[in-house]
Amino acid sequence: MSRVSLHGPLLRATALISAVALLPAATAALAAVDSSTYRELDQFMNVFERVRADYVEQVSDEALIKGAIDGMLASLDPHSSYLDAKDFQTMRTQTEGAYGGLGLTVSMEDGAVKVITPTEDTPADRAGIKAGDYITHLDGKLIYGGTLDEAVEQMRGDPGTSIRLTIVRPGRDKPFDVTIKREIIVLKPVKWEVKDGVGIININAFSKNTGADVRAALMGVDKALGRKPLGYVVDLRSNPGGLLDQAIEVSDAFLERGEVVSQRGRSAGDIERYYAAPGDYAHGLPIVVLVDAGSASAAEIVAGALQDQHRALVMGERSFGKGSVQTLLPLTETTALRLTTARYYTPSGRSVQEGGIEPDIKVPQLSDPDYKTRPRFREDDLRRHLINEAKIDNSVLEDDEKDDPRFKATAEELEKQGIKDFQLHYALATIKRLGAGGAVVASRGKR
Repeated sequence: MSRVSLHGPLLRATALISAVALLPAATAALAAVDSSTYRELDQFMNVFERVRADYVEQVSDEALIKGAIDGMLASLDPHSSYLDAKDFQTMRTQTEGAYGGLGLTVSMEDGAVKVITPTEDTPADRAGIKAGDYITHLDGKLIYGGTLDEAVEQMRGDPGTSIRLTIVRPGRDKPFDVTIKREIIVLKPVKWEVKDGVGIININAFSKNTGADVRAALMGVDKALGRKPLGYVVDLRSNPGGLLDQAIEVSDAFLERGEVVSQRGRSAGDIERYYAAPGDYAHGLPIVVLVDAGSASAAEIVAGALQDQHRALVMGERSFGKGSVQTLLPLTETTALRLTTARYYTPSGRSVQEGGIEPDIKVPQLSDPDYKTRPRFREDDLRRHLINEAKIDNSVLEDDEKDDPRFKATAEELEKQGIKDFQLHYALATIKRLGAGGAVVASRGKR
């Protein structure tokens, strides 16, 4: 898939938890507006003029218009939004990676800032911030009721400076404070290592070079070992997504052929399909893909493609469940519209919207002492999320509290054994059991 850029690399960044496509905006948006629509626009202008003239405090026209646009897009779904000049500059800053920050992906819920996921190996991650935490105060000042942009701006700052976050964590009786020192956030989308003869490919984001970095990592594993590994663990945990074309490239690196993903727009005939090109950089060796509740969008495309093509075993927990594509539509030199324009589907025709990717083998993170009580924050928790047209009820699976006899060890017992990441440990053991006998065929009991 080709990626259309706007003004160089400026818009090659992804919205958080998004599979993003870049397309030019339509210039004849009002061509199909009928008379009833004009009546509604007249009503809008009436309200605009009354607020402008009679509100208790003077408000700029710019603020009123932006508020109206934000409200219109907020009525659609959680991932459509308007990027004004300030937001556009924020995207530029994030794209260039030259900003001081904490490394958090956050959202606004009922006036409070909620953590979606901390980025691996950032100040927030090292400080122990968890998905599902609520941030209520910054440096002792209550932020409830403010905007998300205001909170994010306060959390950014010069590298080396510190900020105190007050955290409310579900399952804990009292809030607690965490002081974090800001750093330059430079995302490394792909990291790799070799352990016990197994290549571990850790993909943290789907930015513009992720596909190339994954291919380089696969070749790096071979070079480091001087031979082919027993297999690979592809770690997509806490990966919030990114560019759609990079998800396709990453999937292609592990596939010899077949469909990777399809996206479907509003009309029945608006379908695009994407396929793998010949050439499996993983040599047909066994693959385990790790996912959790923080694996979203582009990460789910990769997991779903490898699962449906019977190329990998998916392990961990049910993923986030974001199955929509956002298109960045330029409006002016400094503003743009991020609009949900399509749903995506795995090769078997599954939509992951709401339901997410179910692992072939459910493996809890036993090395986390709070894993049983920690809340999981997913797409279906967001207000106005898109409904899956083929609704899947995961409540039975989520409420199954029977202990699996394989997973009885406590965090303390695992720590004594030197196991800090049980899910990764289990994945490595699985690859070693499979050996180098060929590709994994995922036997799935449900669709």
